[in-house]
Amino acid sequence: MRILHILDHSLPLHSGYTFRTLSILKEQRALGWETCHLTSEKQTGCTVPEETVEGWHFYRTPPRLGLQSTLPLLNQVAVMKGLERRLHEVIEKTQPDILHAHSPVLNAFPALKVGRQYRIPVVYEVRAFWEDAAVDHGTTKEGSLRYRLTRALETLAFRQANAITTICEGLRRDILSRGIAEDKVTVIPNAVDIAHFPLGGPPDLDLQKHLGLADAQVLGFIGSFYAYEGLSLLLEAMPQILTTLPQARILLVGGGPQEETLKALAQRLNIADKVVFAGRVPHQDVHRYYDLIDVLVYPRLSMRLTELVTPLKPLEAMAQGKSFVASDVGGHKELIQHEKTGLLFEAGNPRDLTHAVHRLFTDPTLRHNLVLAGRAFVETERTWKNSVHRYLPLYQRLLAHPHP
Repeated sequence: MRILHILDHSLPLHSGYTFRTLSILKEQRALGWETCHLTSEKQTGCTVPEETVEGWHFYRTPPRLGLQSTLPLLNQVAVMKGLERRLHEVIEKTQPDILHAHSPVLNAFPALKVGRQYRIPVVYEVRAFWEDAAVDHGTTKEGSLRYRLTRALETLAFRQANAITTICEGLRRDILSRGIAEDKVTVIPNAVDIAHFPLGGPPDLDLQKHLGLADAQVLGFIGSFYAYEGLSLLLEAMPQILTTLPQARILLVGGGPQEETLKALAQRLNIADKVVFAGRVPHQDVHRYYDLIDVLVYPRLSMRLTELVTPLKPLEAMAQGKSFVASDVGGHKELIQHEKTGLLFEAGNPRDLTHAVHRLFTDPTLRHNLVLAGRAFVETERTWKNSVHRYLPLYQRLLAHPHP
């Protein structure tokens, strides 16, 4: 069986999107399937038609320059047209049995159109609703014309796809609410590769000293600094945390749109000397920073995006044997059992966040039990081998009963 994956972006770019893709590809190949990979024009900084990165071969869609590519809305149409042209070329080369288009919907429509022409079934994989992400990024508002148009296009793609996969039950429920048949939607949940997430080791003393974290009780976050992550809430809670845990420090590893806002907030709260901004670090070094952190904090704010979508970070924390606190948004509650695999606190409530942090630092038995249960959960329930195996009956059904 040969599957052509149609992607927004891939290696050498690093993101949660990229790492989920690689995990899927590795496990599909372990099942004996052949995978091919095509990225759209949104693969930034790439002008070649093909390239191999870290042993993975990718077909690219080099961008076409022109007036259409610079105008709002028309530039999105240009992305779809470019991908459609490239799909014809790649299909002729690879002769796939299935087209597997990963969100956004800009990838789905070219796949659906070309799939009909070649009579190849199309799977549309939804990792998030991009209109909701646009609300958080400030590029649109919920209920705006752009928001409603994007949502309508997603629904149209759902109706036309031969099958739909998504990453969690929250997104599945929303898809079903649009009148899509239950047997058409399969959840392929996020997972971890246990081999790549060994239990945490002792801290790197040189790195600890370099960051000024020797003898500190370290609260940490590693990832992208988006508004919906709620990192401002962690900073707002810090003055109260310091009253009971004077050695507490915050370690923020990564970067993003909120970085300067967070630095300014730390100054206003007079805690700048208690917050370490480590910046972005190479992916292979991330574990060194995890080993410095005593308690990870995931303070996501409540909005459609966070209520519907499950993040990957808590699973990575469980895999490494790290204790953590997380807000009680829907995406977290789907992953985390309160007081069994992690502690949940009321989203948007700095006092409740403070209480949860205090519990973990003052109750070593609780921390130990959470770590053991979390590791057991990912080992038994959330490995990529288990998740990717869910594609098997879906693909088999499409090949046995191809749609016209």
